[in-house]
Amino acid sequence: MDLYTGTIKNTVDYIGGDREKAKAVVRSLGERVQTVDKRIGAYVGFDAATVLKQLEAIKNNTPYFGLPVSLKDNMCTQGWETTCSSNILQGYIPPYNATVVEKLKEKGAFVFAKCDMDEFAFGSSCETSCYNNRAQKQKKIKNGPTSNPWDCGRVVGGSSGGSAACVAADEAICALGSDTGGSIRQPAALCGVVGLKPTYGRVSRYGLIAFGSSLDQIGPLTKTVEDSAHMLGIIAGYDEKDSTSANVPVPNYTQSLIDNVKGLCVGIPKEYFIEGVDPDVKEAIKSAIDMYTSLGAHCSDVSLPHTEYAVSVYYVIATAEASSNLARFDGVQYGYRCDKGDLHTMYFETRNRGFGQEAKRRILLGTFVLSAGYYDAYYLKAQKVRTLIMNDFQNAFKQCDVILTPTSPTPAFKQGERMDDPIAMYLSDIFTIPVNLAGIPAISIPAGFSRDGLPIGLQLLAPAFCEERLFQAAYTFEQNTNFHTKRPKL
Repeated sequence: MDLYTGTIKNTVDYIGGDREKAKAVVRSLGERVQTVDKRIGAYVGFDAATVLKQLEAIKNNTPYFGLPVSLKDNMCTQGWETTCSSNILQGYIPPYNATVVEKLKEKGAFVFAKCDMDEFAFGSSCETSCYNNRAQKQKKIKNGPTSNPWDCGRVVGGSSGGSAACVAADEAICALGSDTGGSIRQPAALCGVVGLKPTYGRVSRYGLIAFGSSLDQIGPLTKTVEDSAHMLGIIAGYDEKDSTSANVPVPNYTQSLIDNVKGLCVGIPKEYFIEGVDPDVKEAIKSAIDMYTSLGAHCSDVSLPHTEYAVSVYYVIATAEASSNLARFDGVQYGYRCDKGDLHTMYFETRNRGFGQEAKRRILLGTFVLSAGYYDAYYLKAQKVRTLIMNDFQNAFKQCDVILTPTSPTPAFKQGERMDDPIAMYLSDIFTIPVNLAGIPAISIPAGFSRDGLPIGLQLLAPAFCEERLFQAAYTFEQNTNFHTKRPKL
């Protein structure tokens, strides 16, 4: 077996605390990146020599010694450029690590490379990255958007597209992404890997460059459900540096990997099976429901009546928070600066040249909904409807243990197909957005393939801080199917 194809478990077992074996894994991955990333373009920062230096600094006698982890480019890494795939942060090298990076180091893991993403996590296709037009000189091997390993003419999903693609293409053992409205789960579904959005507050956001502060959550993208449980165990936990971090115990998630769903009540929300869902997606989800039933689970209808408002609510709240969070990027303290003309011109040109089109669109929308005279009409009303959406989930979970839905309404679409139609692009996240508004955990797992051979994802939802329930339900499905074992031919 090639070392780059390993899961977390068999990679750690192979290394066995041996630094030379850990170097062998890094070299195997490095060769894979050089061979494959010319077509995929998952990475924006990879240097084998730098990675090997990091490995030398890892302490022995740690549970995940030598495990390389790829990181979405919106998590701060000390001494390593972090840009959020935006021109406005070109050259920004953080003086500190994000908490998740420190947790990786404590357990013996380390950062292998930085992954491409939609600029500031604004997108569902990984097509808004500044690196799409700045390839070789910016350390990205491939020019153009990150490509789906199953079909290089299609998108990988977003915004954690690079993180999903590198795992699917065996350019990484595992990766971390962030999820604000589906940015882990949707690319996981489109690339045929496992993507987990933990409960809001379960994982520290300290050092994550913010998009929507009440929505963002860091989570893993992995090859198996077992690996997802391992990764959440590493990165979860209270952090006093993050005021939104939840001070609740962290279970041993691997203990919930039980192949048994007898008696589990699975809710099927009618609002998620609507017109416009691809027929292949419908068929895959129907087969999944039938499988759970055959394994002893009880599947029944539930209602989430305010689902139809979720996308509208999200794009008021998320853009408002983005507008506020991105106000700090003005060329004064860090990142790109246009030294031209007077102070006003410097501010204007820095932001005009530094931000891409989608970032500007969201800043303008967010500034508008927060402006005098419109705050009550838009932002305040959206927050009230958000509460109704949260109540929907609370009521549904009184009737069931987990909720089952498609992750994405369609398989991966063609590159460029929705770039001129922002509404169509925003609707890509219609089944994932409500989860972030409610703050609950959700996981996307491979559930089949379309007639074109493209992956289809199944999404499972659970009440807040019930990730163990998700892992058991997802693990059981995985153990009784072979979708997760299939890899694209590259």
